[in-house]
Amino acid sequence: MAALNEEQVMLRDMAREWADNESPVAAFRKLRDAGAGKGFDAEAWGAIGGMGWAGIVIPEEFGGSAFGYLSLGLVMEQLGRNLAASPLASTAVAASAIVMGSSDKAKGDWLPRLAAGEAIATLAIDEGPSHDLKIAASVSGGKLSGTKQFVAEAESADAFVVAATDGLYLVAKGEGVTVSPRRMADSRSRAAVTFKDAPAEKLGDVALTQAVADRAAAVTAAEMLGMADSAFHQTLDYLKQRVQFGQLLSTFQALQHRMAKMLTELELMRSAVEGALEAIDAGRSDVDQAVSLAKAVANDTLRLVSREMVQLHGGVGMTDEYDAGLYLKRAAALEAMWGTASYHRDRFGRLNGY
Repeated sequence: MAALNEEQVMLRDMAREWADNESPVAAFRKLRDAGAGKGFDAEAWGAIGGMGWAGIVIPEEFGGSAFGYLSLGLVMEQLGRNLAASPLASTAVAASAIVMGSSDKAKGDWLPRLAAGEAIATLAIDEGPSHDLKIAASVSGGKLSGTKQFVAEAESADAFVVAATDGLYLVAKGEGVTVSPRRMADSRSRAAVTFKDAPAEKLGDVALTQAVADRAAAVTAAEMLGMADSAFHQTLDYLKQRVQFGQLLSTFQALQHRMAKMLTELELMRSAVEGALEAIDAGRSDVDQAVSLAKAVANDTLRLVSREMVQLHGGVGMTDEYDAGLYLKRAAALEAMWGTASYHRDRFGRLNGY
């Protein structure tokens, strides 16, 4: 477990309190049932911007707080606990691409707006159904063309950080950009975005593309950590109050063993995820390995815990009245984002010469 400083503890506790009071799972259910077009609560996003969370990885000179990726991960973990629907992850990681990029114009034009929550940005990288950095989109004469699949928050994005054959580009919503809405099983937006001769500003080379993808994977893993932690504790609470055959379910040794296994895996997951975020903040040379380890462990652990949540709730776990299905669906969607467990295990092996 990471050693947090006083500011990080305050940030974590503030995020937890806000998520519990202002964005519980019930708020997500209400949003889902209303069929909200953009897949998130605009009022809640305004509150997030007002609290400065959108600027956690943005330098102070552009209106951010420069608290780092571990701090961003702490916030995403607390939002993940309650399945809070917001464009924070996509906006923060897209902002990090602009921060690491070489365009001073992009920094001046976009970072202050992103830090204040006045604009939304997202990454448009993958071109197939699974994460793969084999890119076909191309740029000619400052115009970008190509199609990106399963782009988070694309329907509401004001700017897209787009991967092309020679690096990352920034494209503003508007000319040459067509968004085709798509809803996933978790009721969140993952649109297909087509760029046709869209004006593009270069941020950096291919190496920047991989660095940004790693940050996206680490931040996603932090959200998954919060989901796994919440799913575990909800299941534990249920076992402690559900009576079967005249006994509490929590007294059955077989179920105790299953809960113990989940708790052990959760602790390993926390260590891996926080380790990856700390590696990014420290600028370590093994960030790629740390991120692949974290995302692989996060995928495996959340899959285990979300499925056990359904099974250990019994028949009611299959009903929409209980939250188990919501965690299972969101887990499946996040597992596919930025690389599955098998993808990252293979990458980790290659990075270590296997």
